[in-house]
Amino acid sequence: MELTEGAARSARVAAVFDRVADVYDRVGIPWFTPIAQELVRLAVPGRGERVLDVGCGRGAATVALAEAVGGDGHVTGIDLSPRMIEACRADIAGLGLSNVEVRVMDASSPSLPTAGYDLVVSSLVVFFLPDPLAALTAWRRLLVAPGGRLAISTFAARDSVWDAVDATFQPYLPAGMLDARTTGAAGPFSTDAGVEELVGAAGYTGVRTHLPSIEVTFADVDDWYAFSRSHGQRAMWDAIPAADHEAVKALAGKHLDQARGTDGRIHLSQQVRCTLATSG
Repeated sequence: MELTEGAARSARVAAVFDRVADVYDRVGIPWFTPIAQELVRLAVPGRGERVLDVGCGRGAATVALAEAVGGDGHVTGIDLSPRMIEACRADIAGLGLSNVEVRVMDASSPSLPTAGYDLVVSSLVVFFLPDPLAALTAWRRLLVAPGGRLAISTFAARDSVWDAVDATFQPYLPAGMLDARTTGAAGPFSTDAGVEELVGAAGYTGVRTHLPSIEVTFADVDDWYAFSRSHGQRAMWDAIPAADHEAVKALAGKHLDQARGTDGRIHLSQQVRCTLATSG
C-alpha cells in the first residue's frame, strides 16, 4: 500500500531518529536535556499529575517530568521511532523510575484516552509533523478541560554562525529536507506570534511565550561534527556523498572558527521559544 504524503514524511523522520538513537543526546554536548528541562520548569508539573510527553526521544523531558509528578503521578512518553523508545525504556529502567511508560506512537494523532492528562509537553517536535495544527488540536482533546496545560518548544533566534554553518549543507540537500535547524524556522515557527497564533487556532487559550537561551560549547570542529550527526541533522549528512564529507566539515569549521572564545573553544547561543497555553 502506498503511503500518504504525511505518512511518508513521518516514516522518514522516524528512520532518521532510529539511526541516531544510540548516540542521541549522548555525545557530551548538553543540548536536548537542558532545553527540555527548561520547558518542564516553565510548565510547572504538579505532584500527582498525569503528563504526556509527545516525541519523548530518549527521555530528556520524560525524566524531569517523572521526578516532578512523583510516585503518585504518572508520565506517558510517546515517540514514532522504535529505536528511540527502546533506548528511552532502558534509560528509564536504569534510573529506577516506576511512574513512567513509553510507547511507540505517532505524535500526529495519539491513540490515548480523551481528557486523560493534566499536561502535555512536547520539546522540539511540532515542526516535524505533517500537519502541526491538526496535531495540536488532537493533543488538546487529550487534556482535561478546563485547566489542562500545553507546553511546547521550538527554535527562536540564534547566532549568525549557525546560519553560515547550516548553509554549507544546502548545495547537497533535496527540497523539503526535514531537519530541526531548517524546518523549525519556517512558516509559523519563524516568529513568536506565528507559533502563538498556531496554538490559538488549535483552540487553546492563555497562550504566552518565554524565550530562554542555551549556550553550546564545542572543543573543535570534530566535536561539532559528532554532535551534528547525533540528532535530526544526521539526515543532512546522509544526503551528502561520503567523499564530500571532509570538504563540508572543513568549510563548516571555517565558519565555526568565528565563534571561538579566548579559551579556544567554540561558543554558540540558541534562543528557545517555549510556548505555554491552557486547554480552555
